[in-house]
Order: sequence, then C-alpha cells, then structure tokens
Amino acid sequence: MSDAVTITDPRQAPRTIWQRLRAYFALTKPRIIELLLITTVPAMLVARQGWPGTRLVVLTVVGGTLSAGGANAINNVVDRDIDAKMRRTRHRPMPAHRVGVWDGLIVGLTLGAAGFVILWLGANLAAAVLATAALGFYVLVYTMLLKRTTSQNIVIGGAAGAVPAVVGWTAVTGSPDLAAWVMFGIVFAWTPAHFWALAIRFRDDYEAAGVPMLPVVASHHETGIQIVLYAALTAGLSVMLQPLTEMGLIYLITALVTGVWFVWESIRLLRDPGRAMLLFRYSNLYLTVLFSAMAVDALV
Repeated sequence: MSDAVTITDPRQAPRTIWQRLRAYFALTKPRIIELLLITTVPAMLVARQGWPGTRLVVLTVVGGTLSAGGANAINNVVDRDIDAKMRRTRHRPMPAHRVGVWDGLIVGLTLGAAGFVILWLGANLAAAVLATAALGFYVLVYTMLLKRTTSQNIVIGGAAGAVPAVVGWTAVTGSPDLAAWVMFGIVFAWTPAHFWALAIRFRDDYEAAGVPMLPVVASHHETGIQIVLYAALTAGLSVMLQPLTEMGLIYLITALVTGVWFVWESIRLLRDPGRAMLLFRYSNLYLTVLFSAMAVDALV
C-alpha cells in the first residue's frame, strides 16, 4: 500500500511488517471495540434465553469486530487533524504518521466490507445491514457532520455505539423487537454521561482542537446536570428491560444497585469536577457489569 502522508520524522514510520500491522491494529481502536462487544453477546443470550450456538456467537462477534474496526479506522483518517492537536490522541497512528491516509481508508473500508459479508453469511442479512448502517452513521453523521459543529455531537452520534446490542439480538432472531431497542436505549443514554466525564478531564484538549464538546461550551454545573439526567435515564431503562424479557432477580438486583450507584457517582461529579475520571472508569464498569448480569441471568 502507498503512503499518502509525508513522514515528518522517519523514526515514526513502521520499519517492519510487524510494526505496520501493529499500527493498523491501533487504527481500529481495539479498546473501544471491546466495550461494544460487551453488549453484543449478552443481547444474543437474552434473545435466545440461553446459549445461541458457538458458531453463531463467534461469527457475530468477528463480523461486529470487523465492522466496528472499520468505522474506527475511517474515523481516525477523518479526525487526523484534530487528533494531532490533542495530547490524548496525538500518538495515534494517523497524527503520528505511522499510517498513510489512503492506507487508513483502505483498511477501514476493507474491514467494513468483511464485517458485512461475515455477518450476512454467518448470521443474517438484517444483522449485516444494521452493523454497516452503524458504520456509516458513525463516519458520516457523527465524525463528519456533528463532531465539529454541535455540543450534542456525542448524544446523537452515540447511536452508532448502541447498535451492537441490536445486531446481537437480530443475529439470533432475524429482527429486533422492543427489548432489543431498550438495550439500544440503555447504551444510547449511557454514552453522554460516559463520554462527557472524559471530556471534562480533557476539556483543554477539545478546546484547543476546536471540538465543541459540552464541557467546552457550557459550565461544569450545566454539564454535570446533563450527566446526572442521562445517568438516571440509563438506570431507568435498565430496570424497564426486566419485564420485557424473561430475566429474573440476578439481572433486576444488579440493574437496581448499579443504576443507583451510577446516578450517585454522577451527582458526586456535579459537586466535584475532580471526580471526572472516576466516573468515566465507573461508567465502563457499570456497562460491563450490567450486560454481564444479562448474560448470567439468561444462562441460569
């Protein structure tokens, strides 16, 4: 593949195939993909009310991983200019000139296409279309349209990250129902509270890059109130899911306890901006524990 950017520091260019592969892997933002997949498999288990089959789970996870990785790779290409201005992101492959523009686009499009094919053949066409629609929404709507223009960017754009739960459900059943969309709602409402906590910590980065995240354009009090409201909505939706499915006390108790804790930690952040990263880390734990409880409840 050709390199479409000038390497300003030759030491940054990958010198071996292994280094190049590592750069491509980093381009997919694997830590974000892990978080998305946390919602996919539990949704499949709840849809089946048990184990839906190893082949289906593996192919759905692989297809979803490739699709999400493709979206992240293209996002890296589009955002390479603002990533270079932020301390948190300046070492990513694009701003660090370890991957060229065309290389990044080819990787992203290839992964997205491969994800579509695997989900179509391994699960069904509906799941493949949903995953690819999420890729398109993340790139075209969030990254290219909303991120640099509105403080509501992550609220609307968060829909892309909420789709994997629906993809998992659809891979099992062939089409999403109300319970699947409530799972979507849980992740959709969780995203602003989760991401704005991070944006509070790195407010100066976003301001320097000209990205109007809510903590940049609004006071901490206003941002904190919004975080509390979205945390409360997330907790409410998590409880609402229980009567729509056959899940029992394991999930219900987990949803109640972790939901109250999520809201309480959000209130503490409202009072103390220094707790931003604590809430960010807890929000990751919250989503992991909540969806893990779904999986355990469905299996037992």
